[in-house]
Amino acid sequence: MSEKRKVSIIGLGVMGGPIARHVGTAGHELTIYNRTPARADKWREANPGIAVTVVTSPADAAADADLVITCVGNDDDLADVVLGPQGVFTTLRRGRVFVDHTTVSARIARQIAVEARDKEVHCVDAPMTGSQIGAENGTLTLMCGGRPEAIEAARAVMEAYSRRIVHIGKAGAGQLAKMCNQICLASVVAGLAEAVRVAQGAHLDIDKVYEAISGGAAQSWQMDNRWKTMSDDSFDFGFAVDWMRKDLGLALEEGRGLGLSLPVTGLIDQFYADVQALGGGRQDTSALVRRLPRRGEKK
Repeated sequence: MSEKRKVSIIGLGVMGGPIARHVGTAGHELTIYNRTPARADKWREANPGIAVTVVTSPADAAADADLVITCVGNDDDLADVVLGPQGVFTTLRRGRVFVDHTTVSARIARQIAVEARDKEVHCVDAPMTGSQIGAENGTLTLMCGGRPEAIEAARAVMEAYSRRIVHIGKAGAGQLAKMCNQICLASVVAGLAEAVRVAQGAHLDIDKVYEAISGGAAQSWQMDNRWKTMSDDSFDFGFAVDWMRKDLGLALEEGRGLGLSLPVTGLIDQFYADVQALGGGRQDTSALVRRLPRRGEKK
């Protein structure tokens, strides 16, 4: 194992919780903070074999840390826990490392990088792909923005929960790559949803259709992992529709800033709004199929 380090993790949701477990299991000295204290207590109870310190503010989490990881909700949440009056940057010392895994705007990632530079702190924006399954299994892909030396300073810890670490470019580049990822993902799910409904409407054997088309050019991770659950109307897992809409909103905003039209992304974003209206905001993104009634059903 690499040198043991003092690692603080802020945000213990469906991604941050498993990341904390992998970091602790790897033998690093772990400190955790969650804005809802009960979640931190629940994490500690669920992981009795991992020594952990629970603190009451981001500033306390960062005070003695070699590396701080954040995994929160959106731009405002990130700004609060990093730049706020009790934020990470009030106590994180010079030469230490800050890594953000939240999917946020490139703008806030760049702002934080500037603040980090002024404080002589290594800073990495590293949004993730791999979904909850990847976090649980420690097989995430990290898309990193920042200086090369910052990525290298964080690499040994990030390797505890990721299979692939890609340095995309300067600060904010990781967030831009994640927007590209979400654009591709949403488009694949939309096509998959329509294919499932056609197969069902034609009364085909769903398993046979999957067997036939998953070995060719139509194959994808979404097909392999969501074809069956979509056909069974099972969605209580995975990456939530609400979060996908947040991410697509970021991509659309960035596209406007670049002078680009993203018509497919905009259309699928509205499809997801339909799913939210059906009460599916916390369901997996594959719930997109819900807006397409089965043959004979009323929409």
